[in-house]
Amino acid sequence: MEERLRDIRSTRNPKARIKIMEGHFATTHSHVNIYIDMSTVKCRHNNARETAKTLAAKYVSTTPIDTIICMDGTEVIATFMAEILSDNSVLSINAGKNISVVTPEFGSGGQIIFRDNNQRMIKNMQVLLLSASATTGKTISQAVECINYYGGRVCGIAAIFSAVKQSHGLEVNAIFNGGDLPVKYEAYSPLDCPYCKKNVRIEAVVNSFGYSKV
Repeated sequence: MEERLRDIRSTRNPKARIKIMEGHFATTHSHVNIYIDMSTVKCRHNNARETAKTLAAKYVSTTPIDTIICMDGTEVIATFMAEILSDNSVLSINAGKNISVVTPEFGSGGQIIFRDNNQRMIKNMQVLLLSASATTGKTISQAVECINYYGGRVCGIAAIFSAVKQSHGLEVNAIFNGGDLPVKYEAYSPLDCPYCKKNVRIEAVVNSFGYSKV
């Protein structure tokens, strides 16, 4: 499968790069026609820093941020974002802040949890939600509701790739969207998937960690 991966570079920053592969894939919530590999921007520090720089630009002079919540293994990007946002050498509304970078835990039923020791970084704080991808928007919506439950105020939503433009009244600040892909990104419920109806086998189960052939 690896030889089918194609590079896609962001028009906002060419150093932010993802790979895509067309086919029939299953995610937690849906079946999709494109697998998006984000290992380059999530794991390589130069690419992660450039990705963080591009995402942070929207918030530097406009949005107070106390905490960044990391979904889908985006901790490296979030750390660079915190550094950029709090930089004393630029005109930033967050200059000098000690921004928290927090990863939630997922319970056995899929619910998002923040342990007691991390809840102080959520309650009454301005929270930026950072996700690798938002395909149907369900996980982002779940995360926003969870942050609200723990007393945080979601002040922004950022993603590397998003097929949705808004969630809970907030714009999703994404480096890549559906228009950046060579073919239209499609997500279907398992019962309505046209590939399944044509008996096209699922090639892989995909999530934020990557893909596993089936």
